[in-house]
Amino acid sequence: MSKLNLIHESKNNFNLSGELSRDTVIAYSNIKKIASKGDDCINFNLSGVLRVDTAGLAWLIHILSELRQQGIRLELNNIPVQLQKLMQLGQVSHLFE
Repeated sequence: MSKLNLIHESKNNFNLSGELSRDTVIAYSNIKKIASKGDDCINFNLSGVLRVDTAGLAWLIHILSELRQQGIRLELNNIPVQLQKLMQLGQVSHLFE
């Protein structure tokens, strides 16, 4: 089993690497404090994500929902093809536009 690394690179930029899957997202299930006061946007760089499953996508949707409740946008950068396909199959691509 691989793991997921969430590294806070700068004020509102995070790098994700490893697996975004049901086995790894549980470690980050409670990250409500990802945003700081005054943030209007959080950026996730997904270039290091090697594998994604539907639980990983559900986790991203959960994070998106949490941030929206705080009035903050979530931007995904360097979205892996596997995640793009899952988003299309689940008809949720529009949530991240």
